[in-house]
Amino acid sequence: MLYNVRQIESTLRQRGYKITPQRRAIVRAITGCREHLTPAEIYGRVRREHPGIGLVTVYRTLETLAGLGLICETHAGGSCRSYLVRRPAGHHHHLICSDCGTVIDFTDCDLAGLERRLAREKRFRISGHLLEFVGQCRTCREAAGI
Repeated sequence: MLYNVRQIESTLRQRGYKITPQRRAIVRAITGCREHLTPAEIYGRVRREHPGIGLVTVYRTLETLAGLGLICETHAGGSCRSYLVRRPAGHHHHLICSDCGTVIDFTDCDLAGLERRLAREKRFRISGHLLEFVGQCRTCREAAGI
């Protein structure tokens, strides 16, 4: 189950953020889609309701939501990022197709041992991690005859 609009707005309020109409529209745009959306796609959806909204507002809101752990951010290469509502419990990772940009979530990855070992060996305090594998999805491989 993913975070819903009410849960996200409640968390924002608890952390001292105001629920502006623009912020609410951005949250609705993200929670209303089950696929990863780029900032430009989110901006396009929100602009229908709020024509005066700026792209900077979208980026700032996404940064806030990601920082609070309410949405997850993927890096599809270069500076291309996309966002999806996060599940309240459980950590997940991504497989990203370098051809079409498809993002596939997966959860069956235990990195706790690696985190402990790296923290101990490198004397590094780890506060989180992001794991993304980049390659070709089945559809793109089949289209290329691979």
